[in-house]
Amino acid sequence: MANTLRQESLGRARRIVIKLGTGLLTDRDNRLALPQIESLVGQVAALFRNKRQVLLVSSGAIGAGMAELGLKQRPKKLDELQAAAAIGQSKLMALYDRLFANFDITVAQVLLTHDDLRNRARHLNAHNTLTTLIARNIIPVINENDTVSVDEIKFGDNDLLAALTAMLMDADLLVILSHVEGLLNQGVAVSIVPQITRDIERLAGGTDRVTSVGGMKSKIEAAKIVTRAGISMVIAHGERKNVLAELTAGADVGTWFVPQENKLASRKRWIAFFQRPVAAVIVDEGAVRAVRENQKSLLAKGVASAAGQFKKGDVVSIRDKNLVEFARGLTKVSSTDLNTATGVVVHRDDLVVL
Repeated sequence: MANTLRQESLGRARRIVIKLGTGLLTDRDNRLALPQIESLVGQVAALFRNKRQVLLVSSGAIGAGMAELGLKQRPKKLDELQAAAAIGQSKLMALYDRLFANFDITVAQVLLTHDDLRNRARHLNAHNTLTTLIARNIIPVINENDTVSVDEIKFGDNDLLAALTAMLMDADLLVILSHVEGLLNQGVAVSIVPQITRDIERLAGGTDRVTSVGGMKSKIEAAKIVTRAGISMVIAHGERKNVLAELTAGADVGTWFVPQENKLASRKRWIAFFQRPVAAVIVDEGAVRAVRENQKSLLAKGVASAAGQFKKGDVVSIRDKNLVEFARGLTKVSSTDLNTATGVVVHRDDLVVL
């Protein structure tokens, strides 16, 4: 039954975001791995010819730039990271442009910062630009704009960027290709994850690759986001032959994260995932039940305390007494006025249960 659902879900996916990790795109000398990239481009081109809409989220720029700077490990200083990205990004796009041209496919470079998706007007503009590219049969190649990004506007890793891109474009499927078979449990890839539980989270770890950030932990966070938005996600080994054809046919390849049925509307996605909470409000058990189970607004009488300062209209994290986040929302009052507030703190129309 599960395999049948997988075949149906992945087989009908038409708009697909594919994230390629640094470990796939660079070799041991931190140079772009041409044979591997040629294979992946060929597979993407095959999907494209099969009437699938494809958006690539490509890492590899910093890794490619490191070799030119003579660096053996990923830099820790911001200016060195940005210099590596500036060098590597041009090399990466030149290679994609040349390889996709062999299949008569045009690609377009799209560089984003988190601020581009957090700001509502720029968010919509990014959506419109990507939509126009797809409509003209052009494959967008998306990366973080590392040459200008600072901590306040960085995504953190391209797994998150891929997840937000999938939501931004209302994709059917997010594929994360890496150097692992999937989410591993005692060395064996988990085939299907119906729900991301604490046990699933415990299976994830970071990364020990010198050119990368993230690891399995960031991929699980990406899965939380897209499945909440009703989007399928698969983690698979990018060096597997014909991996994209297999998994989009519904084959038991990698780990499939099953999308939730109660798909979030676009505006609620923007509130929940494209924003970064500026503060937190801790609520009592009655408020937890009202918000999470009964889909009610958060009232001032249910707020026990606040951590941090916020203005009216800011996004805050809503947490239970154990400080576990279970919702996010736009506030109707500021933290200064919270103690004297008597009505709604976060209206249900501006609130998302995670």
